[in-house]
Amino acid sequence: MNGESREGLALFGGVLGVPPKALKSPLPASRERGDTGGERTSDHMQRQLVAGRPDAWMRLEFNPIPTCPGCQEPTATRAVLDVLEEMGMEGEAILVPGVGCHSLIPFMLDLDHVMSAHGRPPDLASAIKRVLGRGAADRALPLVFTLQGDGDCIAIGAGSLVNAAARSENITVLMLNNVNYGTTGGQMSPTTPLGHATSTTPGGRTPDYGYPVRVPEMLATFQGVAYAARGAVNTPANYQKTRAYIKKAFQTQMAGRGLSMVEVLCSCPPDWHMTPLNSLKWIEAHIIPQFPLGEFKGP
Repeated sequence: MNGESREGLALFGGVLGVPPKALKSPLPASRERGDTGGERTSDHMQRQLVAGRPDAWMRLEFNPIPTCPGCQEPTATRAVLDVLEEMGMEGEAILVPGVGCHSLIPFMLDLDHVMSAHGRPPDLASAIKRVLGRGAADRALPLVFTLQGDGDCIAIGAGSLVNAAARSENITVLMLNNVNYGTTGGQMSPTTPLGHATSTTPGGRTPDYGYPVRVPEMLATFQGVAYAARGAVNTPANYQKTRAYIKKAFQTQMAGRGLSMVEVLCSCPPDWHMTPLNSLKWIEAHIIPQFPLGEFKGP
């Protein structure tokens, strides 16, 4: 694999364990070519690293991606690390993960983190922010954020999320939505779209099972919520937009405006019974139409 391929995969795939130095192999300082007149010219080119493994993603001897093949939760986490690195906030961030497919990812990160009971990250994050918070803008620092799945956030954790929003806690909630209970066998979750097959709705979800919950739209109605958005990482363009949403959410917290929330649509190929490529196409064709991307409330 050449250097250009490695860089492209590192950008879209999230983590390949490729150290930045390995991506810096420059092109020859002088490359000669001949034209139709037989003359030889030299092109002087300089190559610049534009993507690589974030410093906060540690290189460990065991598998650097503790998730199923094709899972996009590491890709979504990569977007978070990109933003923290861009803002220079790695040393001021405290991550509060929930329980789910993403639970092992924090142990791969060079970030302070505190594990939470299932569904309770907003409660723990609120306590951390209130106890350790400092700064003029409503305890702007440290930057405290949760990392949760859809089940952790809006099923068992619905009460914690809603009450944190009602209290206008100055934290950021990040929900990785793979539209099923990925850790326990792919059962229907509150965010499963209509028509989507799960192990408990093999014929596809119908209104008989209720309707999917659109979390950012719901939170946008709360006075205590300052920012709510939904992104995806199924294409490079959506990845970049999601990065921007996460950055705005963090900036909202640092400005002391209240709770901020970003949902990120992620694929789950094993539980969807699809190839990784087909799962990306499914997100575009069937999930995004029911869960539109964009910002639903902002400063």
